[in-house]
Amino acid sequence: MAVSLREYRAKIKSVESTKKITRAMELIAASRIIKAQQRALAASPYSRELTRAVSALATFSNVDHALVTEPEVSSHASILVITSDRGLAGAYSSSVIKEAERLVEKLKAEGKTVNLYTSGRKAAAYYKFRNRPVVQSWSGFSDQPTYEDARAIANELIEVFVAGEDEHEHATHEVHVVYSRFRSMLVQEPTALRLLPLEVVEGTEAPAEGDVLPLYEFEPSAHDVLDALLPKYVTSRIYSALLQAAASELAARQKAMKSATDNAQELIKKYTRIANQARQAGITQEISEIVGGVNALADATAASE
Repeated sequence: MAVSLREYRAKIKSVESTKKITRAMELIAASRIIKAQQRALAASPYSRELTRAVSALATFSNVDHALVTEPEVSSHASILVITSDRGLAGAYSSSVIKEAERLVEKLKAEGKTVNLYTSGRKAAAYYKFRNRPVVQSWSGFSDQPTYEDARAIANELIEVFVAGEDEHEHATHEVHVVYSRFRSMLVQEPTALRLLPLEVVEGTEAPAEGDVLPLYEFEPSAHDVLDALLPKYVTSRIYSALLQAAASELAARQKAMKSATDNAQELIKKYTRIANQARQAGITQEISEIVGGVNALADATAASE
């Protein structure tokens, strides 16, 4: 019993150490998620106004641009999968990867060749383990992305989109992004959207009867304005996806670490109860041995008399 008691006390000490770590990680995630939400909200006005500007160009100009023109034949597609760099975030990364796998199967069923791009070490490790080629990976900023990180990704995806099949090895006709959209602290929704060619939906409603349509003049030209705005628009969409993914990652990590802390506390209670039972059993056995020894001594003394 003494050995068993020592074992349980060692387990209790080990679980208490684990509990301290998970509790600290929970508090760190809770403090960072507020900043992540604020960054996402701060970036939304810029993205919204940029969307309106691109909508005006797409709606009130007749310019054909590579980023907004549907290809006649779409045989190649690229997918950007945004996951986390670190684990201990529950099913956050795995749910995004599952959504990406569904999109891959859908595109392949349409007869398209799929090229994969990843942001975050979890997605890169997933595809590497399965010996599936990844064109390019980015990592090291999943919980705190910057606009420069989004720009680097956007430049690469725009390059392979506008390039012809003879100009680039990984030329593509479509670009999709899969990430986790932050809904609330309890809900993070894996989302897949088509990034290129652009699907601008604002400004497409028919005007009411009697309304006067606005008159737009583009300087130097609508095509030049599109050349300047569309890369910024794509970058802002990717940056928004990275910020949403960062907030989702931190929320998932906080929830996972809180669950781990609660489980550790329950395990400590369980081991403490078993250790107490083992200690009481040991004490009972020792008392029984003492009583048995006293009785045997008394019987021996009585027999000698």
